[in-house]
Amino acid sequence: MKSTSTTFSEQLKTDKYLLAIITNGYGHFQMDTIKALAIEKYFDVILVSEWENMKKPDPQLFMRALDKLQVSPHNSIFLGDHPENDVKGAQAVGMKGIWKKDVQWDYVEADANLDDLSELPSIIDYFNSKQ
Repeated sequence: MKSTSTTFSEQLKTDKYLLAIITNGYGHFQMDTIKALAIEKYFDVILVSEWENMKKPDPQLFMRALDKLQVSPHNSIFLGDHPENDVKGAQAVGMKGIWKKDVQWDYVEADANLDDLSELPSIIDYFNSKQ
């Protein structure tokens, strides 16, 4: 059985989207987790804070990923579960910040909020229709 992350990563790659992971944490631990989930192959760029010598929400970390992908912030979205590190960090560089709801926060001011990853394609379609 495939995980939800794998299913959506596969679909986004099929749709020719460039994908990156920006994660705070220890390099080997984070990469072991990514490999255990079998999602590494879907991502064009993976940045781990320990190896980059900076942590989200540092704007330079988001810009580094965008530079490696050769995309502009206004054509990019960032999906995360932390209101400051992910959503506000992405918005600070001009990206759309999408919050994946969790039990730690009741409400997050984001460009979009989603309860489930299955909502992501319609959110991407909505943002694309506004360009």
